[in-house]
This record gives sequence, structure tokens and C-alpha cells, in this order.
Amino acid sequence: MLYVEASLDAEYWNHQYKNSQTGWDLKQVSPPIKAYIDQLTNKNLNILIAGCGNAYEAEYLYQQGFTNITLIDIAETVVQLLQQKYQHTSIKILNTNVFEHRGCYDLIIEQTLFCAINPNLRSAYVVTMHNLLNPNGKLVGVLFNRTFEKAGPPFGVFKAEYKQLFKPYFKFHTFKTCYNSFFKRQNHELFINFQKNTLT
Repeated sequence: MLYVEASLDAEYWNHQYKNSQTGWDLKQVSPPIKAYIDQLTNKNLNILIAGCGNAYEAEYLYQQGFTNITLIDIAETVVQLLQQKYQHTSIKILNTNVFEHRGCYDLIIEQTLFCAINPNLRSAYVVTMHNLLNPNGKLVGVLFNRTFEKAGPPFGVFKAEYKQLFKPYFKFHTFKTCYNSFFKRQNHELFINFQKNTLT
């Protein structure tokens, strides 16, 4: 069992949501993730969005006919809002730490979780994503490719570090600068489509 105690705990994130200190929130689906969703044909994919926040991607997935969706967030405040919003749908919403979660998914969508966790947890994040995926499952989404002026979160990372962290666990299908980022994130995002490796 992999368990990691995050220093940025539930209390911190609840405070951010309660005080509307959510500068990472795009108020819409991340454009690169929307484009990826639009080309998916298998509506039966078992999908996880960890650190889901307001979960615009989940809403879009559901509108497109995907029903096997699980959302995880450590902040009870946002989880309660989502549970009310999606109470009449098949979307599962869990108030938990992703490092404690157990499940088997075909697709995990990454949108601001990696940059939000304590940098000491980056290796644990990679292992956790690998463990949560079915064989040949994919980790898809966007990662920041920059540093930040203020102390995090968000915590900055560059492509070379991602490559070192993920390479033992994933095959890189796509790993490049986004051409269609949200305008405030232009030239600062990488789009990833990583497929789970079988470890020997």
C-alpha cells in the first residue's frame, strides 16, 4: 500500500475554495483536453480525474456520453458542490487523497494536480498513476512547463524533469508543447499522452 502524507492538506485546499482563491480555475474545459476527448470513440472507458476541482472536464465528458467517470478531490468544500451538481448522474465523486485511492482505470486525466502537490511527492504521484491504470491504460492531460514567481502551489517543473520521472513507468505517445492552450497558458503547457508500461 502506497500512502503519502501531503503537506498541502485538505484544510489548505478547503480554505482556497471557501475564499475563492482559485487562480488555476479556467472556468471551462481545458482546450487541449477537450480536443482529446472529442476524438475518443469508446464511451465505456473507465475514467478518473484526480484533484478534479470544479471538474469542467467531467461535465464535458458526461455531455458527450461518457458515464463511467470518477472524480477525486481532497477538498470537502468542492466535493460537496460536485455531489449536489451531479447527484442525478452516474458520476462518482470521492472526498479522498489520491495517494490513498484504489481503483482500475483506462484513462486518467491530468489537469493541475501534478503542479499542486508538494514537490517531494512527485515520484509518488507517478507511481500512484501507474498503479491506478489498467494494463495499457493512459495518463492524458496538461502539465506546466515553466517556473512561477511566487512560492507554490502551483509548483513549476520543466520537461526534462517530467521525462526523468515518468520514463520508467510510461511510454510517451505525445509529449510536446500545446498548440491550443487556454490563452493565459500559451507556450507554458505540455500535452501528454502517456501509456502505462509493464514493469519487469
